Amino acid sequence: MKNRLLNVTLLAGLVASSLLASGAMAACKGTDLQTCPAPFDAYLPDPHNMLTWSQTDRVIGFRNDYRNYAGDRFRHGNATPLLAAEKPLTDAHYRVNGRRNTLQDYLKRQNVSGMLVLKNGKIAWKYLAEGNTDSTLWTSRSVGKSVVSALVGVAIKEGKIHSLDDLVTHYEPDLKGTAWDGVTLKQLITHTSGVAWREDYTDPTSDFAQLTECEAQPGTYDCVRKLISGLRREHPAGENWSYSSGGAWLLGDVLERATGMTLAAYLEKRIWQPYGMASDGIWHAYRKGQHDVGAHGFNATLEDWGRFGEFMLHNGTLPNGKQILPAGWLHQSSSWTHAKGSVSAAHPNGLYGYQWWNNEVPASATGVEPTAQDSLQNSLWALGIFGQMIMVNPTENLVIVQWSTWPQAEPSFRAQPLEASLMFSAIANALR
Repeated sequence: MKNRLLNVTLLAGLVASSLLASGAMAACKGTDLQTCPAPFDAYLPDPHNMLTWSQTDRVIGFRNDYRNYAGDRFRHGNATPLLAAEKPLTDAHYRVNGRRNTLQDYLKRQNVSGMLVLKNGKIAWKYLAEGNTDSTLWTSRSVGKSVVSALVGVAIKEGKIHSLDDLVTHYEPDLKGTAWDGVTLKQLITHTSGVAWREDYTDPTSDFAQLTECEAQPGTYDCVRKLISGLRREHPAGENWSYSSGGAWLLGDVLERATGMTLAAYLEKRIWQPYGMASDGIWHAYRKGQHDVGAHGFNATLEDWGRFGEFMLHNGTLPNGKQILPAGWLHQSSSWTHAKGSVSAAHPNGLYGYQWWNNEVPASATGVEPTAQDSLQNSLWALGIFGQMIMVNPTENLVIVQWSTWPQAEPSFRAQPLEASLMFSAIANALR
C-alpha cells in the first residue's frame, strides 16, 4: 500500500512538473525564451497608452514589455555569480532644503521597484519590490540608447564602422537629400544633428508620441522610417544639442546595416555571451529577426543590467582579457558635448556625451547635501523615462542600477533626477 501511494505521489509530481513546464513555455510563447521570467502577469496594459499608464499598469507594463511587442532574444553566456561585497550598504542619506532622506525614504520617493549597488564588482545592496524577482526582465526605455552606444564602439573596434566622422548617408544612402544629409555619426550619437525632433512625453502630437503610436500598430518599421525620413532641419549640424529618440533610432539602424546583424544578435555575439551574462534578454523588434529599435526596448534582469555596467566600467574588457571597445571609449563617451543647449550654469562641463548623461549634482544646486563639490563626480548615467538608470563611476569602482515607475516620464530636475544624483553620491560616500 505504501509503495502504491509513493508511486501515485511521484506520478502526480511528474504531472504537476510537466504542467508547470508546459505552462511556462505557453506563457513565453512568441518570445523564444526557454525560461519564463517571473512574475507572469495575466493582465497587460494597452501599449497605445504607455505614456499615461497608471502606477500599477506601469509596473506590470515595464516588466512585461517583452510580451507587449515583438522581440528578438539575445542569449546569455556562462555566468559567474555576483558575490556579496565585504562591506554591505546598510544606509545612506541626503538632504534637500533641510530635510534628511534615508535610503528607505528614497525608495518611496522614487517609486523604486528594483535597485542594485555593485562595489568593486560585488553586491553591496540589492532590492526588488512590486513582486519583481531575479528573473524579471525590466524594460530599459532610453537606457537602451547607452547599450547601442557601446555596440557602436564595438563596431568601430572591429572595423564594421570606420569612424564616427563617417556620414550617416554612407550607411543610409536613401537619406541623401533629406535633413540627415551631411550629418556625421558623431553628431548622431551626441544628438547634435540639427534635425528637428520634439521629444515631448505629454503632447500626443509630438514626434515621440508619433513614434510610440507607430510601435503599437502593424508595419512599425515602415511607419517609423517614414516619420524619421520626413523630418526637417532646424539648425546647422553640430551646433545645437537636442535630445532625439528619432536620431537614436537612426543610429541603431546604421549599426545594423554596418554589421549585417540585428541589435539583439550583435549584442549576443559580442557582449552578452562572451562577457558571461546570466540570463537571456529580449530586444524590442520592429521587424522580428531583421530590425530592433535603437532608441529603447532592451529588456534584461537586474543583475545583468549591473553586469553591463561593469562591462562599461572596465572599458569593454571581457573575462578572457580581450578588450572589445576602442581604447579610451569610456572617456570619449563622457567627453560631454559643448554644443548649445548642453552647457549651462547647472552643468558647465556639458550634459550629454555618446548617449550617456552627465547627471552629477548641478553646480548651481543650493540647499542640498552632498553639495556639488562633495558629490560623486565623473560618472556616466544611462537614463530612461520614468526613472530607469545605470550609473557607472570608474573612480569609485561603482555601478548602480535603478528600476522605477515615476509618476511623470520626465519630471523637473529639482525632483527625482536631482534626488537620484544626491542618493548615488551618498551611497558612494557610505561605501568608501
